[in-house]
Amino acid sequence: MKSGSNEGRLTGVPEGATQVGETPPKEWEWVERSIWTERMLEALERGVKGGVWFSLIDKVYRPSTLHRAWLQVRANKGAPGSDHQSIEDFERQLEGNLRKLHEELRTGTYRPRPIRRKYVDKPGSREKRPLGIPAIRDRVVQAAVCLVIEPIFERAFVRHSYGFRPGRGCKDALRHVDRLLKAGYTWVVEADLKAYFDSIPHDRLMGELGRYIADGRLLSLIEAFLKQDILEDLKLWTPEEGTPQGAVVSPLLANVYLHPVDTAMAGAGYEMIRYADDSVPNSARGRGGSAHRQGSPRRARAWCASGQNSGGRGRSCRCWL
Repeated sequence: MKSGSNEGRLTGVPEGATQVGETPPKEWEWVERSIWTERMLEALERGVKGGVWFSLIDKVYRPSTLHRAWLQVRANKGAPGSDHQSIEDFERQLEGNLRKLHEELRTGTYRPRPIRRKYVDKPGSREKRPLGIPAIRDRVVQAAVCLVIEPIFERAFVRHSYGFRPGRGCKDALRHVDRLLKAGYTWVVEADLKAYFDSIPHDRLMGELGRYIADGRLLSLIEAFLKQDILEDLKLWTPEEGTPQGAVVSPLLANVYLHPVDTAMAGAGYEMIRYADDSVPNSARGRGGSAHRQGSPRRARAWCASGQNSGGRGRSCRCWL
């Protein structure tokens, strides 16, 4: 767009405003419109050639994307990472920090800093939950990555997945379960993946990402987040699996990895409601009688017992009528 002599008149235009006729569908109201333009949303709905997206990294390091990502990180607050830089510290040199991130990402010299490991109490258990706290600068980059790639995966995700998704929450999942129970879907399996975030295989996750994204630089950036060092009790170590619970990009990656499970259960005729690593498959009423109803617990138990769909670190399943 040319600025010309009317440049001064644009100061009152709200961020993300669109021209007449450019209003996105309601389901895409949450996307960052400086990235996901009308043309890109049309391509998203229509489908891109080969089903994979190219040339996305430039949208990640775009200054406007990094600034929007920073606003999200600041709103979420949070503790400093391994470099001890706080939100306030980062903001004091905001322009310089964002410019440096832009240049490092553009030139391929960006390297994430070690994640600070912290343990917190796990409700209803004596166990401690490990959290990974990235540096502020890395949170900004991860948030920028999510702004760019999340709509691609949202277009693919199934309707019965509710955890960590725009416009969806745990109450929506509970209402879905309630509707199924009232409709007679009473053979139920509760499946919980223990230590799920820490046990996701990197190679399989990258394989799933590669089904939708063909930008090698962006995939390498995501892989760098998976393999970034962890600082725990002054000891530095490199994870061989998992994505840190506490990292900005982790919830999206966790949903990407379990998406094939969602589609497989739906394809087999089961109603499965999933919220992150907790799922409730309900057997479909009226299909195959008792054999089909009992198939849901069998499939869930088999999935929970195998290492094919997760890292295999001890899943737990409970079944009831």
